[in-house]
Amino acid sequence: MPQGQSRKSSASAARGNAAREVNPLPTIWEVPDELWERFEKILKERYPVARTGRPRTDLRRVLNGVIHRLRSGCQWNHLPEKFGDDSTIHRWFQRWVRDGVLEELWAVLLGECEELGGVDWRWQAADCCLGKSRMSGDKRGPNPTDRRKAGVKKSLLVERSGGPLGVEVAGANVNDHKLLEATINAIVVDRPDARTYPQNLCLDKGYDNKTGHGIAKAAGYEPHIKRIREEQLDKRGRRRYPARRWVVERTLSWLQKCRAILIRWDKKSANYLGLLQLACALLWYRRLDKLTRLGGMGTM
Repeated sequence: MPQGQSRKSSASAARGNAAREVNPLPTIWEVPDELWERFEKILKERYPVARTGRPRTDLRRVLNGVIHRLRSGCQWNHLPEKFGDDSTIHRWFQRWVRDGVLEELWAVLLGECEELGGVDWRWQAADCCLGKSRMSGDKRGPNPTDRRKAGVKKSLLVERSGGPLGVEVAGANVNDHKLLEATINAIVVDRPDARTYPQNLCLDKGYDNKTGHGIAKAAGYEPHIKRIREEQLDKRGRRRYPARRWVVERTLSWLQKCRAILIRWDKKSANYLGLLQLACALLWYRRLDKLTRLGGMGTM
């Protein structure tokens, strides 16, 4: 092996060993200081404090209450008293959803990770996940896997390592391929130009149709779609498992750990989408924390 390649392989192995040694953050139930600094900056730009009138409520405590609701799935009026008035928390949450604040937080964290080289656009994957919807509201439909009870479908697009890029919500009876275009358009940051930066999109059999292939190619992707009634085999005729599509399924399982996402209790689909955006932002914050600590270790 040439000396240059040997050094590069050694450096990659060292980074891999360092990444394994970095302990991941514990489950986030309250806003860390570093995350609050970024969110507070967004709030100050969106909602400057008035010089007169009643003093504003503690928005950090409000965000802690929203995260508690996201994690626990409890009703808004059952939030612990330490977070303050539940109606105030709910009003601010709906205001953030309406103004796109949670989506902006997601975009800021994703952008910071990209600057540190923590986003790989070369391979992406998309998939959908069905869930229960207990309350009335929009974007609900009969779930074909739950005796046609009302349900919701989440469509998610991720990059190579499973970091969420875009998410869309629809009724449970909407076919997967019909949500692909909206999910791609929901990417919260600017995608690299596909003409100069080739990008691959991995999809399952639910997208093996004219619409799925057409949308992927129109968006500048090289589609990798498993064909219907086709078993994936290697050159020796042995069954081959997908190498890159599993990351989106793993990310969906991460999101489903949040009980307010596992079962939709929100009547408004926009509120449910806002919770998904907050959960995606928290996933990127965890990666940003790891990248930051790896960068510090690299300079030691």
